[in-house]
Amino acid sequence: MFHGKNKKRSFFEGWYYKLVSADKLRSFAIIPGIFQDKQGDNSCAFIQILDSSKEESEFIEFPLDVFKSKPWQFEVEVGGNTFRKDGLQVNIHRSVYEFSADLSFLHLKPWPVKLLSPGIMGWYSWVPFMECFHGVLSLDHTIQGSISLNGEKIDFSDGKGYIEKDWGTAFPEAWVWQQSNHFSEDEISLTASIAIIPWVRKAFPGFIIGFLWNGQLYRFATYTGAKTTRLEISDTEIYWRVEDKRHILEMHTIKGKSTTLIAPTPNGMKKQIAESVTSRVDIKLRQKIKTGFTLIYQGTGSQAGLEVEGNITKLLQMVENT
Repeated sequence: MFHGKNKKRSFFEGWYYKLVSADKLRSFAIIPGIFQDKQGDNSCAFIQILDSSKEESEFIEFPLDVFKSKPWQFEVEVGGNTFRKDGLQVNIHRSVYEFSADLSFLHLKPWPVKLLSPGIMGWYSWVPFMECFHGVLSLDHTIQGSISLNGEKIDFSDGKGYIEKDWGTAFPEAWVWQQSNHFSEDEISLTASIAIIPWVRKAFPGFIIGFLWNGQLYRFATYTGAKTTRLEISDTEIYWRVEDKRHILEMHTIKGKSTTLIAPTPNGMKKQIAESVTSRVDIKLRQKIKTGFTLIYQGTGSQAGLEVEGNITKLLQMVENT
């Protein structure tokens, strides 16, 4: 549901729909959202549309009063465009840009929600002063429907989708985010992020990872006691290894072509970041045993979403010193 009602300080909230056609030739991200400036000068509602296949993006701004939300459930409207967990209807008509989508989503796989661990952030979800909150609405689902872009109709039936959301005051000082649910087998999904998390008078490199395989969600996170034992980031690739008492997860990501995304700052939607939906991530999940380890899963995720932003040098130093 929408978290911004009655907020008295600057606040943003956005829902991220990743959409990949069945033939993997077309990939879009659609992001409806809102920014509320406590001064009122930079407040707006918005819809962002990223066409990763063509490396193009659009940021469509709306007056704040056209944003509507239903209480106690996820259903928001931005300028007559409707977004829900099980579908969306969008009609954008500008002088040089026309976009429409009528999509429904089937067989959603949400991140499990429990009272003491309400979503991917675990107990951190209950901390009121967090800079940025994160949620996963569906790790993997099937798409039905089509998209029309400037007169071109694109069939998305039997494609794959993913939905997450962010809300708070601003994005972190630095972060890495990656996601894929396109593996050789169906119903496999990875979502992983690490960021500089402000905490009282200091900060720490917090991370959250979920790997869905064979009906089981393997969770690695700061709040579960898992550790990042290696993190290397270059201009073209990322190597990230995490482990806990029972498992080791290795992720080797090759960066794809990126498209510009507009992200929130404390003063408005003013930060440009680069996002790819055409990256690749190689995964190896192993289980620890008395004599060493045994391999549980090894595979490659394509059409991977990827963001590497901010003061990455500082993030790497913090990980090394943890």
